[in-house]
Amino acid sequence: MTEQVRTEPGRPVLSVQILSWNTARLTTDALDALARDEPEYSREILVLDNGSEDDTATVVGSRAGIRFVRSEDNTGYARGNNLLAREAQGDYVCFLGSDTRVHIGALDALVRFLEDHDEYGAAAPRLVDITLEKRPASEPLQSRVQCTCMRFPTIATAFVYDMAWKRWPVLRRFDDRYHYRDFDHEHDADVEQPPGTCLVMRRELFEELGGFDEELWLFFNDVDLCKRIHERGLRIRYLAGPTVEHHLGASTFAFGPRLVLWARNRRTYYRKHYGRLGAAFVGLMTRLRGIQEWFDIGRKYRDVRERREARAELRRIVRAALSKKPTV
Repeated sequence: MTEQVRTEPGRPVLSVQILSWNTARLTTDALDALARDEPEYSREILVLDNGSEDDTATVVGSRAGIRFVRSEDNTGYARGNNLLAREAQGDYVCFLGSDTRVHIGALDALVRFLEDHDEYGAAAPRLVDITLEKRPASEPLQSRVQCTCMRFPTIATAFVYDMAWKRWPVLRRFDDRYHYRDFDHEHDADVEQPPGTCLVMRRELFEELGGFDEELWLFFNDVDLCKRIHERGLRIRYLAGPTVEHHLGASTFAFGPRLVLWARNRRTYYRKHYGRLGAAFVGLMTRLRGIQEWFDIGRKYRDVRERREARAELRRIVRAALSKKPTV
């Protein structure tokens, strides 16, 4: 692992951390947006090339004004951010996605809020969908807001999440509550779990909490971190003013490698916060989801051979999702 340091002398107030995995162009856009800002609080920018196979090392590593770290392997989100946090020098740390564009003054506003409110452990901005930029200029910005804050997952959440019966009126309220559908994301509010796309917190608190749980390799690590912040008796604030543009990824989680990893990380989260019974229940729900997919395949594929192949792949993926391996 190598590091190139190109920062101005003096200790920064804010350390901005970006992980890049085969996202050289997106990371460049994110860094360009940060470069356009004129921060009130001094900052450093740390970028981890997380085992990329594209030209991240050349395109991003040659930029001035950043601390560039290269890993030969993909360390995952949790471990990668922990690695950068150990190198960070700021009083505050910002976990920032490589698929973002920070608006001018947004990070300053988050730091300023935490400076003025000791009872809060973290703050997050409003996210707007970067993929809708080509819509008519007359379209209000509000229509692009990503409603991504969520409440902490519970046993009831596991029962309804991604299952067809969550549409039943008696169960819909659990899904609505989990997804904060009673919150329009247009006002400042205390929230349980903002997304890790852009999250600012005190570095000292992050270190006291032990950083991200590296067992949660890609998913649920931000959920777990926010959960531990709340368990410290601290609150988390969503600020509707500071804005960050974000490439909203697919949220359907079709069966595949990412869903396998998501299912494993979810089970790890439930084991940590709900014990072995909680993890066992989540495993049961994964099996039920597989059964649901089994019947969906029957409706989708009329050709017998295609149906057989799809169900064989489904069995393989469900078995992988229920294994104890931390990664795919």
